[in-house]
Amino acid sequence: MKAEILAALRETDGYVSGQDLCKKFGVSRTAIWKAINQLKIAGYEIEAVQNRGYHIVSTPDILSENELRSICKTQWIGNKIYYEPTMGSTNTKAMQLAEEGAPHGTLVVADHQISGRGRRGKKWETPSGTAIAMTFLLRPEINPNNAPMLTIVAALAVRKGIEEKSGVKVGIKWPNDIVINRKKVSGILTEMSAQIDYVNHVVIGIGINVHVHEFPEELQEIATSIYNESGKRINRSALIECICEYFEDYYEVFLSSEDLSEFVKEYNSYMVNLNQSVRVLDPREPFEGKARGITARGELLVDTWESRRLVSSGEVSVRGIYGYI
Repeated sequence: MKAEILAALRETDGYVSGQDLCKKFGVSRTAIWKAINQLKIAGYEIEAVQNRGYHIVSTPDILSENELRSICKTQWIGNKIYYEPTMGSTNTKAMQLAEEGAPHGTLVVADHQISGRGRRGKKWETPSGTAIAMTFLLRPEINPNNAPMLTIVAALAVRKGIEEKSGVKVGIKWPNDIVINRKKVSGILTEMSAQIDYVNHVVIGIGINVHVHEFPEELQEIATSIYNESGKRINRSALIECICEYFEDYYEVFLSSEDLSEFVKEYNSYMVNLNQSVRVLDPREPFEGKARGITARGELLVDTWESRRLVSSGEVSVRGIYGYI
């Protein structure tokens, strides 16, 4: 009921009477009073005025199921939310929930992720109170060969959400690193369970450095946070909700064609290594060239001195000739 009370308080700029809340939820005034007090303990500033009711003054930057539910405006993402303060990996939990029958659109969120995974097995830890660790659980009725493109669909949504909430320019380093001022602020990892011609489920894990102040020495030249680049402390739950809304929009467009044809122009306009010299770390034979954008299937076009080559993100990594970008 706490999520519903929060939503009711947010629906008006004024006060909501205790009696109206009692009628709305079919509970006693005492039950409403207890729920309001629990919300205050959680950090919400709620003003209570006799003969007027309750008014929400400010919202803390907390991640919780109640907070996420109370601000949810999406059609299907987040219809089921699984939240834990501390979790090993949101992707691992989402895969487990998928095997247990969790529905399409389930959202998994952790405040503190202790064993998250990035591409190629790299560790992605999100300290409590400073970052976002979230995973979408999807059950798309698409060809399994097209599912990897959902990573780029997610990258577009994350980029747009961060830029809207932070007010700073946000780009994408192919294929799915989200960057601000040429440093990585977010990473995305997509994993799939499928048959030959059928997708069982896809999980898309998203990690975002929101309020992280300091990074290990080996990451200081390539990693950053929204706070470090914008000077703003943004509400993490609000950012999650914003990304979910954008992802729903992009996802529906993707389903209509099962490719990225509608997104190529937009993606290339935000691609920070477009027309830059890159080194393709192909384990068979590394090579260098100029990045020329993506195809409708999300492959990177790279012009070398002898030919144009297509690079698949599932096979290689790409770096700038002189660094990360």
